[in-house]
Amino acid sequence: MQFAHINEIALHYQEIGAAEGRPTLVFVNSLGTDFRIWRDVVVQLAGDARILTYDKRGHGLSGIGDAPYAMSDHVADLAGLLDHLEIRDAIICGVSVGGMIALGLADSRPDLVSKLILCDTAHKIGTPDFWNERIARIEAGGIAGMADAILERWFTPAFRQPENAAFAGYRHMLERQPLAGYTGTCAALRDADLTAAALKLALPVLCVVGDQDGSTPPDLVKSLADLITGARFEIISDAGHLPSIEQPEILAGLVKQFMATAVQEEI
Repeated sequence: MQFAHINEIALHYQEIGAAEGRPTLVFVNSLGTDFRIWRDVVVQLAGDARILTYDKRGHGLSGIGDAPYAMSDHVADLAGLLDHLEIRDAIICGVSVGGMIALGLADSRPDLVSKLILCDTAHKIGTPDFWNERIARIEAGGIAGMADAILERWFTPAFRQPENAAFAGYRHMLERQPLAGYTGTCAALRDADLTAAALKLALPVLCVVGDQDGSTPPDLVKSLADLITGARFEIISDAGHLPSIEQPEILAGLVKQFMATAVQEEI
């Protein structure tokens, strides 16, 4: 396992190398998950790019730090990790809050970002009342008390079957996240509005969403794509909020195609 002290917390990350000259692809996970959600995408892209995955603060094996957080805390952590690893001009692929972190990074540290892949995310997600209610319910009853409602937003009915061991596993991942890290990131989502950052983007962007996403539905993700000059928009069939889990082959294919197209456009 790999760890680095960034902004006074230990960040857990995984780096997979590639041949010299290959692009660097960075994956940023969603609320209530860790970097293992990208595993089935990463195995298909290994060798095509240098790959970096990490657990954002308050999630997985990374430190919790001082919660609640601002979105800028998550952005600064990613910037610090990329600086630590001497990575520049990376392709950042983020899902949900990870997509907002990617947007914030492109806005504040454009030297670190060459392209963005924004999965199941938006410039603003939810309302203050929505997030305040979520925080209050989880502080009162724990993440497990809301797991059913959250997982219904994440996954399609076909995936949410009792006999599906993977579904049980992702429930465990959600329920075992640190409560302070989860609610701290809810606060960051509550207070974040990246509309201005999206409007300023001037780099290649791919926006992707599952057709059955209950957290950031296709119309919301399309509204993000419409803010970004030249952004591509793709809907993945038979997927919820986390296409990397339900449709990893399709998502990996879109990422490969986007990387290749972006390279051709630069030439």
